[in-house]
Amino acid sequence: MRPTPILALAGALLCGQAAAQGIRNAPPPRALETAAYVFAAANVCGYRIGTGPFEALLARYQVSIEDVRPPRGPFGAKVQTIFALMSNQMMQNRDAACRAVAGEYGPEGTVAPGILLPAAPAEAPPPAKQP
Repeated sequence: MRPTPILALAGALLCGQAAAQGIRNAPPPRALETAAYVFAAANVCGYRIGTGPFEALLARYQVSIEDVRPPRGPFGAKVQTIFALMSNQMMQNRDAACRAVAGEYGPEGTVAPGILLPAAPAEAPPPAKQP
């Protein structure tokens, strides 16, 4: 049995509407790029992420941290792809990239201060027991 043109058209419209709804609910590309950039800087440079300021930055894009957290968030896979590209690029000139990102998102950053924090100091190993 061959589908009628009306049924085919209705099916295409329903699929198109579902796809359009997914696009409408997707965060702006800038939100995904920003999240990937912060994650890459934390990975490459060893910074800690200030959760509160990071959530506030993402809220400007109407996105939550759960939306962009790789790989579990609904957009985590996309962020993870961008993250890999950015991490590789940052590693090519690590020192300059770490200085640049600290100037933008560090404790006194010009874009959004307090998102990237210095790495936590390494804990000293416990003293050895005297026999």
